[in-house]
Amino acid sequence: MKRVRYILIGLAVVLLAIQFIPNELPMVTKENPDDIMKSGLVDLEVAQLLKTSCYSCHSNETEYPWYSHIAPASWLVKRDVVVGREELNFSTWSTNDMPKMLNKLEDIGVEVNEGDMPMPIYTLIHPSAKLSIEQRQRIVAWTEVAMDSLVNADDEENQ
Repeated sequence: MKRVRYILIGLAVVLLAIQFIPNELPMVTKENPDDIMKSGLVDLEVAQLLKTSCYSCHSNETEYPWYSHIAPASWLVKRDVVVGREELNFSTWSTNDMPKMLNKLEDIGVEVNEGDMPMPIYTLIHPSAKLSIEQRQRIVAWTEVAMDSLVNADDEENQ
């Protein structure tokens, strides 16, 4: 019984001590002039789905939950947001060139269609981010329309 108590006290000391390790979360910016929402590619329904299920990791508009300020969860949140933004950042959408936009739209369609995004661990903690089959299909259909729209707009510019 003493051993269990010492282990629990040791764990508590470690958990308390790691709170003092600095961990700066990625910056949040609500004003993003290059955001995909300002591109004309996103209708209201898809915009709501993206905001609810994608923006916390894939934009500069991250809304950090309470546990994102407590180690070790804060380390995981930081990593997920940094990696998510590096892979796809809706807030910097219009800074991408045409091939990259098309590639990202295709990736979104594949990841959402296969159920890889939003990540299951994220939807476990944030059930409102979970997409139904119909919502997944809606996002996939949107990516195809958006790709066509970008290609057609580029063709018109080059004529």
